[in-house]
Amino acid sequence: MKKVRLSNDDIGALCLSLSMMLHAGVGPADGLSLMAEDEEGPMKELLKDMAAEADMGLPLNQVFKDTESFPDYVCSLLTVGEESGRTEEALNALSNHYETQAAINQRLRTALLYPAILLLIMLAVIVVLLVYVLPIFNEVYTQLGASLSGVAGGLLSLGQALGKFMPVLCVLLGIIVALVIAFAASPSFREKILTWYRGKFGDKGISGQLNMARFAGALSMGISSGLTPEDAISLSTSILEGIPTAQARCKDCLEKIFNGANLSTAMNEAGLLPKAECRLLETGIRAGAGDTAMEQVARRLAESSEYAVEAKVGQVEPAMVIVCSVLVGLILLAVMMPLMHIMAVIG
Repeated sequence: MKKVRLSNDDIGALCLSLSMMLHAGVGPADGLSLMAEDEEGPMKELLKDMAAEADMGLPLNQVFKDTESFPDYVCSLLTVGEESGRTEEALNALSNHYETQAAINQRLRTALLYPAILLLIMLAVIVVLLVYVLPIFNEVYTQLGASLSGVAGGLLSLGQALGKFMPVLCVLLGIIVALVIAFAASPSFREKILTWYRGKFGDKGISGQLNMARFAGALSMGISSGLTPEDAISLSTSILEGIPTAQARCKDCLEKIFNGANLSTAMNEAGLLPKAECRLLETGIRAGAGDTAMEQVARRLAESSEYAVEAKVGQVEPAMVIVCSVLVGLILLAVMMPLMHIMAVIG
């Protein structure tokens, strides 16, 4: 079976469609065949191969695993769902989880696109002023028997240096553009970059908040699918793959649970969830609604991480505009002040 790279949207849509088929009384093999009829390209072949394996009597989790296209988390949760007779619930939970992750990723891309474009425009404006505009003013001053000095002279020297290194800067810009295109077009290259980033910064700042929200969502999905808290944490650890410090906290939490600590206390002491969310979870467990409380915790953390991203972007945009405005204003003032002085002398 040929491996197909699937996005979060693809996994979420597939799980949702299959759960609807099962709810309607259609068997996995027939359901996958019907789904294949509405697809094209690699996805169609994938579903047909999965339908063929399911028709041979293989369990659904084995069918998913044999494709090598789905995360281990999907296959593991399906195994639990089938063993507990809750396959449909497991598929629904997986659908909700991956659709939520796809929505978060889309918001991140949208939030970061505008500041990135704004930064490029700022740099272009400043370079044009330094490299092309200032020399023109310098020629005017030379004709008037003066020259740029002080701040303006320093900016002119900077512009001349940039002009000399312009070919090198163009090459560097071309390399950056090529890397961006490769990041967007090559899944394997993108995965290597993201793996490196997760290992270095995945447990810090906003990335840490986002990963905590993803972990809470996976944990909520596992508990609502019938897993014990210990199994749900072990399974959810795969969500934090490539983040050693976060995985170490999961291991510490499991050790505390095995040593007799309750779920909320162990998670609080291990630093897996904020103290306020642990208190909410403890209240839910005491009320016999631990799964509902965990869903609430996951939702709150997801909203908190989204607000954190929006707040950070909201800070970056005005800061970039202010910096650009100040730099352009300084350049213009440095150029115009000597000119005003010369005109005053001439007048």
